[in-house]
Formats: sequence, structure tokens, C-alpha cells
Amino acid sequence: MNRNEQHTSPELIRAICRELMRLAQLEDDSAADEAARTPYWAPTPLSVLAHRRAAASLRAAFEQLDAGLRIETAAS
Repeated sequence: MNRNEQHTSPELIRAICRELMRLAQLEDDSAADEAARTPYWAPTPLSVLAHRRAAASLRAAFEQLDAGLRIETAAS
């Protein structure tokens, strides 16, 4: 069975989506905490940018899974 033939339950996909959003929020929170400790005149630390990029990547993965779930649910 190849990857395109696998079927995953909607409940599992929803749980994964929730976890992706939870992790994205943790990354956003970490970025905000680190940015708050940085003086306003200092450049943004690379770690803050990395946390923000990680959050964006997690949200993109969420959107891809969520869109697939919506398509699959509509087709059912």
C-alpha cells in the first residue's frame, strides 16, 4: 500500500491538527518571551526568528492536513 492509498481516521487527523496548533502556539510564546527580554534598540535575536518560522511551518502543516480533511469529509 503506498502513501496515497492509506486512509487515516478523521479523529486522528483532527487530533494531529490540534497538536500542530498547540505546538505552533508554544513556538509563538517562546518567540514573544525572548523578544520581551531584548532591548528595543537591539536587533531581533535569531532565536526569535527561528521560533516564529517554526510556528509558521507548524501552521502550514495544519492547514494542509485540515484542507485534506475537509476535502475527504465533503467527498464522503
